[in-house]
Amino acid sequence: MTTDDAAPITLYRLQGCPYCERVVRVLDELDLEYHSRFVEPLHSRRNAVKRVAGVRTVPVVVDDETGVTMAESANIVSYLERTYGEGET
Repeated sequence: MTTDDAAPITLYRLQGCPYCERVVRVLDELDLEYHSRFVEPLHSRRNAVKRVAGVRTVPVVVDDETGVTMAESANIVSYLERTYGEGET
């Protein structure tokens, strides 16, 4: 993870969310730099995520390198492994 806002990947996440942590583990395993943005715990107040991805659920990944914005941890993990890893495991 980086605190640099210029990192190519932004992860919208919720503190203590196991689905978000699953994505974090894959980002770390692939040694990808990303910017972590923690969202409001209250679902109805997650306007930042809604503006970016059209959903209020997390995790959401925005990858500026490829132009991909994606929700759902399983989809994100598959995308990261396919794009930056050696494929799905």
